[in-house]
Amino acid sequence: MTPDATASVDDSGAEVMASVDRTQTGQRLIIADISRDDAWLAADVADALALDDWR
Repeated sequence: MTPDATASVDDSGAEVMASVDRTQTGQRLIIADISRDDAWLAADVADALALDDWR
């Protein structure tokens, strides 16, 4: 199933936050839009790309 990655027309009220949380298996990078329900993603820190790698 393909996730719905369509941005809303008016996302000016979005509040996006990130954190690194410790788990039993390592660290996870969590990125969430706290202005919406169920709008978040998580990745192992070891698998996450550095910001410069996205440019």
